[in-house]
Amino acid sequence: MSAPGSSSGARYAPAVYPTIMLGLFFVVPFAIMLAVSFAHRVPGGFYEPGFELANYARFVTSFFLSTLGFSLFVAGLTAVICILVGFPVTYFITRMAHRRQVLWMVFLLSVLSLSEVIVGFTWSILLSRTAGISNLLVWLGLMERPVSWAPGFAALMAGMCYLGFPYTVLVLFPALSRLDPELPEAARTLGASPLRTFFTVIVPIYRNAIVATVIMIFVFSLGVYLLPQVLGRPQHWTLSVLITDQAIFQSNLPFAAAMAVFLMLVSLALVGVTLLLGRSERRAA
Repeated sequence: MSAPGSSSGARYAPAVYPTIMLGLFFVVPFAIMLAVSFAHRVPGGFYEPGFELANYARFVTSFFLSTLGFSLFVAGLTAVICILVGFPVTYFITRMAHRRQVLWMVFLLSVLSLSEVIVGFTWSILLSRTAGISNLLVWLGLMERPVSWAPGFAALMAGMCYLGFPYTVLVLFPALSRLDPELPEAARTLGASPLRTFFTVIVPIYRNAIVATVIMIFVFSLGVYLLPQVLGRPQHWTLSVLITDQAIFQSNLPFAAAMAVFLMLVSLALVGVTLLLGRSERRAA
């Protein structure tokens, strides 16, 4: 007979390696960043150990609040646009034949292989005056002369949604592919139109999945760093850009660490909300 301790040890053995990796690559760096956020900034240098709340006190300044508000607005708008476009697209993909579904998934995965640098500079060219889409519209007679749409808020949103759209479809695809085909057929039998069936039957079923996807895209958009600089103007810079500016160009590592801690805590809180939604959905099932 095996000892009780050996059986319990074998039960928790698979969790040892992930726990160690999580501690080394998340807990330890986060602890260092948290300690730096309370450090004292040395003029002309970096910082020295200490415990000051001055870095967190700067969160109530108008500059930080405006940057934070704009970052949350951009991330939220990106998530809403992605879900409004991505949910119907994902639904129609799941209604296709299996071969076409595979082709769509391969296409979306190929889009994910593009780095943020490539996406940013590609959109800047497409929205430029010299070689952009406006030249095509002029050739078609829809515009009088080519114009430049980048940098600008519209260009920033185009790049952000382009990055978030594939993730939206890939996250929603497993849930929508498990939809019972008898549900929309029953709604059609009762006289509902395809559009009404979509909004009154299918969308309510996946309410939690939609909210979880919105939160995921929101968190992802908060961390986008390059697109606001390439496609936006200085007034369109987000909190991620501000963190880098404070850390590298202003040599203010304590304030940059404080903002990074704040951004990470917001992201973790939203991830926790997603986990709670998933747990409640499993209980309801």
